[in-house]
Amino acid sequence: MKTIRKHQITLLTILLCCAGLITCSSNKTKSRNTNPEVIMDSRQMTEAAKLAKQLEQKGILDQLVLKAIANVPRHEFVDEELRGAAYIDRPLPIERGQTISQPFTVAYQSELLKIKPGEKVLEIGTGSGYQAAILCEMGADVYSIERYEELYLSAKKRLNSLGYFPHLFYGDGYEGLPDDAPFDKILVTAAPDKVPEKLMYQLRIGGWMVVPVGGRSGQKMTIIKRTGEESFKESLHGDFIFVPMQKGVEK
Repeated sequence: MKTIRKHQITLLTILLCCAGLITCSSNKTKSRNTNPEVIMDSRQMTEAAKLAKQLEQKGILDQLVLKAIANVPRHEFVDEELRGAAYIDRPLPIERGQTISQPFTVAYQSELLKIKPGEKVLEIGTGSGYQAAILCEMGADVYSIERYEELYLSAKKRLNSLGYFPHLFYGDGYEGLPDDAPFDKILVTAAPDKVPEKLMYQLRIGGWMVVPVGGRSGQKMTIIKRTGEESFKESLHGDFIFVPMQKGVEK
Protein backbone atom coordinates (compact mmCIF):
# COMPACT_ATOMS: atom_id res chain seq x y z
CA MET A 1 0.00 0.00 0.00
CA LYS A 2 1.33 3.42 -0.89
CA THR A 3 1.90 5.98 1.85
CA ILE A 4 -0.50 8.93 1.66
CA ARG A 5 1.42 12.19 1.56
CA LYS A 6 0.70 15.00 4.04
CA HIS A 7 -0.87 17.27 1.44
CA GLN A 8 -3.11 14.42 0.29
CA ILE A 9 -4.35 13.94 3.85
CA THR A 10 -5.05 17.67 4.15
CA LEU A 11 -6.98 17.65 0.87
CA LEU A 12 -8.95 14.59 1.97
CA THR A 13 -9.84 16.30 5.26
CA ILE A 14 -11.08 19.42 3.46
CA LEU A 15 -13.22 17.33 1.12
CA LEU A 16 -14.74 15.39 4.02
CA CYS A 17 -15.50 18.65 5.86
CA CYS A 18 -17.26 20.07 2.82
CA ALA A 19 -19.23 16.85 2.43
CA GLY A 20 -20.30 17.03 6.07
CA LEU A 21 -18.81 13.61 6.85
CA ILE A 22 -16.64 14.92 9.65
CA THR A 23 -16.93 17.92 11.95
CA CYS A 24 -14.51 20.78 11.39
CA SER A 25 -14.02 23.42 14.06
CA SER A 26 -11.94 26.53 14.60
CA ASN A 27 -10.71 28.27 17.74
CA LYS A 28 -12.40 31.41 16.40
CA THR A 29 -15.80 29.87 17.10
CA LYS A 30 -14.97 28.32 20.48
CA SER A 31 -17.28 29.77 23.11
CA ARG A 32 -15.81 28.30 26.30
CA ASN A 33 -12.72 29.05 28.33
CA THR A 34 -11.20 25.62 28.92
CA ASN A 35 -8.10 26.81 30.74
CA PRO A 36 -9.11 29.12 33.65
CA GLU A 37 -5.73 28.94 35.38
CA VAL A 38 -4.27 31.02 32.56
CA ILE A 39 -6.32 34.04 33.66
CA MET A 40 -6.75 33.39 37.40
CA ASP A 41 -3.92 33.09 39.89
CA SER A 42 -4.19 30.61 42.77
CA ARG A 43 -5.76 33.17 45.12
CA GLN A 44 -8.41 34.18 42.58
CA MET A 45 -9.20 30.55 41.78
CA THR A 46 -9.66 29.89 45.49
CA GLU A 47 -11.94 32.92 45.85
CA ALA A 48 -14.00 31.88 42.83
CA ALA A 49 -14.37 28.36 44.22
CA LYS A 50 -15.45 29.78 47.61
CA LEU A 51 -18.01 31.97 45.86
CA ALA A 52 -19.45 28.95 44.06
CA LYS A 53 -19.66 27.11 47.39
CA GLN A 54 -21.44 30.07 49.02
CA LEU A 55 -23.98 30.13 46.20
CA GLU A 56 -24.57 26.41 46.63
CA GLN A 57 -25.24 27.01 50.33
CA LYS A 58 -27.73 29.73 49.33
CA GLY A 59 -29.70 27.24 47.26
CA ILE A 60 -28.09 27.11 43.80
CA LEU A 61 -28.00 23.39 42.95
CA ASP A 62 -27.26 23.25 39.22
CA GLN A 63 -23.69 21.93 39.03
CA LEU A 64 -23.23 23.37 35.54
CA VAL A 65 -23.96 26.84 36.96
CA LEU A 66 -21.67 26.38 39.97
CA LYS A 67 -18.82 25.13 37.81
CA ALA A 68 -19.20 28.15 35.55
CA ILE A 69 -19.13 30.53 38.53
CA ALA A 70 -15.89 28.87 39.69
CA ASN A 71 -14.30 29.06 36.23
CA VAL A 72 -15.16 32.59 35.06
CA PRO A 73 -12.69 35.28 36.27
CA ARG A 74 -15.16 37.85 37.60
CA HIS A 75 -12.32 40.23 38.48
CA GLU A 76 -11.75 40.74 34.75
CA PHE A 77 -15.25 42.20 34.36
CA VAL A 78 -14.91 45.06 36.86
CA ASP A 79 -12.72 48.15 37.16
CA GLU A 80 -9.27 47.54 38.57
CA GLU A 81 -10.00 49.42 41.80
CA LEU A 82 -12.96 47.08 42.46
CA ARG A 83 -11.16 43.81 41.82
CA GLY A 84 -10.70 43.17 45.52
CA ALA A 85 -14.49 42.84 45.80
CA ALA A 86 -14.97 40.79 42.63
CA TYR A 87 -15.66 37.50 44.44
CA ILE A 88 -17.97 38.95 47.08
CA ASP A 89 -21.63 38.18 46.48
CA ARG A 90 -22.79 41.69 45.63
CA PRO A 91 -23.42 43.83 42.53
CA LEU A 92 -20.72 46.25 41.40
CA PRO A 93 -20.89 49.37 39.21
CA ILE A 94 -19.66 49.41 35.61
CA GLU A 95 -19.73 52.06 32.89
CA ARG A 96 -22.82 54.06 31.84
CA GLY A 97 -24.50 53.79 35.24
CA GLN A 98 -25.01 50.04 34.82
CA THR A 99 -24.02 47.19 37.12
CA ILE A 100 -22.52 43.74 37.03
CA SER A 101 -25.21 41.73 38.81
CA GLN A 102 -24.76 40.07 42.18
CA PRO A 103 -23.33 36.56 41.58
CA PHE A 104 -26.35 34.97 43.28
CA THR A 105 -28.65 36.75 40.82
CA VAL A 106 -26.53 35.63 37.86
CA ALA A 107 -26.54 32.06 39.15
CA TYR A 108 -30.26 32.13 39.94
CA GLN A 109 -31.25 33.34 36.47
CA SER A 110 -28.85 30.87 34.87
CA GLU A 111 -30.33 28.02 36.90
CA LEU A 112 -33.86 28.98 35.86
CA LEU A 113 -32.77 28.68 32.23
CA LYS A 114 -31.87 24.99 32.74
CA ILE A 115 -29.26 25.20 30.00
CA LYS A 116 -28.36 22.14 28.00
CA PRO A 117 -25.02 22.29 26.14
CA GLY A 118 -25.54 23.45 22.57
CA GLU A 119 -28.78 25.32 23.22
CA LYS A 120 -29.21 28.63 21.43
CA VAL A 121 -29.59 31.36 24.05
CA LEU A 122 -30.31 35.07 23.57
CA GLU A 123 -29.17 37.46 26.30
CA ILE A 124 -30.68 40.94 26.44
CA GLY A 125 -28.18 43.35 28.02
CA THR A 126 -24.56 42.27 27.56
CA GLY A 127 -23.27 44.82 30.08
CA SER A 128 -19.79 43.84 31.25
CA GLY A 129 -20.06 40.47 29.51
CA TYR A 130 -19.95 38.42 32.73
CA GLN A 131 -23.33 36.74 32.27
CA ALA A 132 -22.46 35.92 28.65
CA ALA A 133 -19.23 34.28 29.87
CA ILE A 134 -21.21 32.19 32.37
CA LEU A 135 -23.54 31.02 29.60
CA CYS A 136 -20.57 30.19 27.38
CA GLU A 137 -19.03 28.15 30.20
CA MET A 138 -22.31 26.25 30.47
CA GLY A 139 -21.97 25.25 26.84
CA ALA A 140 -24.68 27.46 25.34
CA ASP A 141 -24.52 28.96 21.86
CA VAL A 142 -24.76 32.55 23.09
CA TYR A 143 -26.23 35.56 21.31
CA SER A 144 -26.13 38.82 23.26
CA ILE A 145 -27.33 42.33 22.48
CA GLU A 146 -26.28 45.60 24.16
CA ARG A 147 -27.84 49.06 23.70
CA TYR A 148 -24.75 51.04 24.77
CA GLU A 149 -22.07 51.01 22.09
CA GLU A 150 -19.37 51.66 24.71
CA LEU A 151 -20.38 48.57 26.68
CA TYR A 152 -20.79 46.47 23.53
CA LEU A 153 -17.25 47.29 22.37
CA SER A 154 -15.62 46.80 25.77
CA ALA A 155 -17.49 43.53 26.42
CA LYS A 156 -16.51 42.14 23.03
CA LYS A 157 -12.84 42.97 23.57
CA ARG A 158 -12.89 41.56 27.11
CA LEU A 159 -14.71 38.34 26.25
CA ASN A 160 -12.56 37.58 23.23
CA SER A 161 -9.36 38.23 25.21
CA LEU A 162 -10.53 35.67 27.79
CA GLY A 163 -11.29 33.03 25.18
CA TYR A 164 -15.06 33.51 24.89
CA PHE A 165 -16.57 34.12 21.46
CA PRO A 166 -20.34 34.63 21.77
CA HIS A 167 -22.30 36.35 19.00
CA LEU A 168 -22.43 39.98 20.16
CA PHE A 169 -24.66 42.73 18.75
CA TYR A 170 -25.10 46.47 19.29
CA GLY A 171 -28.81 47.21 19.19
CA ASP A 172 -32.16 47.64 20.92
CA GLY A 173 -32.91 44.76 23.26
CA TYR A 174 -36.66 45.31 22.90
CA GLU A 175 -36.32 44.32 19.25
CA GLY A 176 -34.28 41.20 19.99
CA LEU A 177 -32.65 39.41 17.06
CA PRO A 178 -35.48 38.29 14.76
CA ASP A 179 -33.10 37.28 11.97
CA ASP A 180 -31.43 34.78 14.31
CA ALA A 181 -34.59 33.46 15.97
CA PRO A 182 -35.93 31.12 17.19
CA PHE A 183 -34.03 30.70 20.45
CA ASP A 184 -34.23 27.85 22.93
CA LYS A 185 -33.95 30.27 25.84
CA ILE A 186 -33.92 34.05 26.33
CA LEU A 187 -32.40 35.80 29.35
CA VAL A 188 -33.17 39.45 30.10
CA THR A 189 -30.74 41.18 32.46
CA ALA A 190 -32.60 44.49 32.88
CA ALA A 191 -36.17 45.10 34.04
CA PRO A 192 -38.98 46.03 31.62
CA ASP A 193 -42.30 47.26 33.00
CA LYS A 194 -43.96 44.42 31.11
CA VAL A 195 -42.72 41.42 29.14
CA PRO A 196 -41.54 42.54 25.65
CA GLU A 197 -43.91 40.86 23.21
CA LYS A 198 -41.40 40.76 20.35
CA LEU A 199 -39.06 38.68 22.48
CA MET A 200 -41.80 36.21 23.36
CA TYR A 201 -42.28 35.38 19.68
CA GLN A 202 -38.53 34.84 19.20
CA LEU A 203 -38.74 31.75 21.43
CA ARG A 204 -39.11 28.35 19.86
CA ILE A 205 -42.21 26.47 20.93
CA GLY A 206 -41.23 24.76 24.17
CA GLY A 207 -38.58 27.35 24.95
CA TRP A 208 -38.73 29.94 27.71
CA MET A 209 -37.58 33.38 28.77
CA VAL A 210 -36.31 34.48 32.19
CA VAL A 211 -37.01 38.17 32.79
CA PRO A 212 -37.36 40.46 35.85
CA VAL A 213 -40.61 42.38 35.34
CA GLY A 214 -41.66 45.54 37.20
CA GLY A 215 -40.84 49.13 38.10
CA ARG A 216 -37.86 50.72 39.86
CA SER A 217 -39.02 49.70 43.34
CA GLY A 218 -38.62 46.02 42.56
CA GLN A 219 -39.43 43.28 40.10
CA LYS A 220 -40.71 39.73 39.97
CA MET A 221 -38.43 37.18 38.34
CA THR A 222 -40.69 35.76 35.67
CA ILE A 223 -40.54 32.77 33.38
CA ILE A 224 -42.50 32.99 30.14
CA LYS A 225 -42.76 29.62 28.38
CA ARG A 226 -43.97 29.41 24.81
CA THR A 227 -46.41 26.53 24.64
CA GLY A 228 -47.77 27.07 21.12
CA GLU A 229 -47.80 29.44 18.16
CA GLU A 230 -49.92 31.94 20.10
CA SER A 231 -49.89 30.53 23.63
CA PHE A 232 -47.60 31.26 26.58
CA LYS A 233 -47.44 30.23 30.24
CA GLU A 234 -46.18 32.52 33.02
CA SER A 235 -44.70 31.67 36.42
CA LEU A 236 -43.15 33.89 39.13
CA HIS A 237 -39.88 33.17 40.96
CA GLY A 238 -39.07 35.75 43.64
CA ASP A 239 -38.34 39.45 44.11
CA PHE A 240 -35.30 41.23 42.68
CA ILE A 241 -34.02 44.70 41.82
CA PHE A 242 -32.49 45.34 38.37
CA VAL A 243 -31.67 48.47 36.42
CA PRO A 244 -34.58 49.47 34.13
CA MET A 245 -34.68 48.11 30.60
CA GLN A 246 -34.60 51.01 28.14
CA LYS A 247 -35.54 51.29 24.48
CA GLY A 248 -33.29 52.42 21.65
CA VAL A 249 -29.50 52.62 21.50
CA GLU A 250 -26.85 55.03 22.77
CA LYS A 251 -23.17 55.58 22.03
